[in-house]
Amino acid sequence: MLIGLETRPLDGDGLRELLPDTDLLIGAALIAGEHAPHLLDRAMIASMPEGAVFVDVSIDQGGISETSRPTSFEAPAYVEAGVIHCCLPNLPAAVPLSSTQALTHATFPYVQMLAGGIEAVLSRNAALRHGINVWDGAIRHAAVADALGLPYVPWEGARV
Repeated sequence: MLIGLETRPLDGDGLRELLPDTDLLIGAALIAGEHAPHLLDRAMIASMPEGAVFVDVSIDQGGISETSRPTSFEAPAYVEAGVIHCCLPNLPAAVPLSSTQALTHATFPYVQMLAGGIEAVLSRNAALRHGINVWDGAIRHAAVADALGLPYVPWEGARV
């Protein structure tokens, strides 16, 4: 039986209010090309009930909690501050068929667009341009350039 099941984005104050009554917390945050933001400190995790479970699906990008560290399928969990942590990198690998189907469903429309000619699509589709990391020998994604300590070259003026 599920009681009080909620899915919602929260800020720090909202989390602090709810954590003492939270038995399962699934954390996911992404800033493209950057380390996941630390949203939970040790005290916040410790405020959860003894034996509560925290699943950090952002562990591939460093995790969202001060208490997060990568686990493995051989040892998928550890206890810290009385809370069971599961921080499996590459979690979709555990369900390869369904994760591949989901990824294909999400990306196939873009493949269809690009099949008509990448230059034409990129010249009129800003959303796809934002997904480009490197184009024409230059790093076109600011976060990637910053992470690598290399120069960032804006898309404007790129040869398409």
